[in-house]
Amino acid sequence: VGNLLTRPLSSKLFGAAVCQVPLLDMKVYSRLLAGASWMAEYGDPDKEEEWSFLRKFSPYHVLRHDILNEPEEAAPLSLDGAAQPDWKCPKVLFTTSTRDDRVHPGHARKMVRALIEEAQPRGMADTVYYWENVEGGHGGAADNKQRAKMWALTYSFLKQTLGLEEN
Repeated sequence: VGNLLTRPLSSKLFGAAVCQVPLLDMKVYSRLLAGASWMAEYGDPDKEEEWSFLRKFSPYHVLRHDILNEPEEAAPLSLDGAAQPDWKCPKVLFTTSTRDDRVHPGHARKMVRALIEEAQPRGMADTVYYWENVEGGHGGAADNKQRAKMWALTYSFLKQTLGLEEN
């Protein structure tokens, strides 16, 4: 979902998106929580050749550097294409958990901030929503009560955003 949000047609194709306990910054994932154990699957972002592959689908970097044309820290700007000034994000709800032991909640926090910073000047201030459960683990909830709250929030967001009627 994270990478999908950064694509030019995303707001035209999707009325809303929900991004739960997301892995979004592929440059730092290996240094956060269980991320180091995923390097065999994703690659090592500290190796230039592997980072050049990872960067292409790292949602945070696609947003910040391809769409917004901002330079990367400690690396020359390397774009696959031109900046996309007409990009618009569909309404999106990010959910995460403070106590997630696999994907650090900083991924969602960082992406939400980047999207808000981009949405406000474009008149899309109400585009990005965020909910962080302070107790749950990687699934976003510690027990059935929290899980019910998370899903109620998620489905309420989708219902309201997409204008769905009750049947």
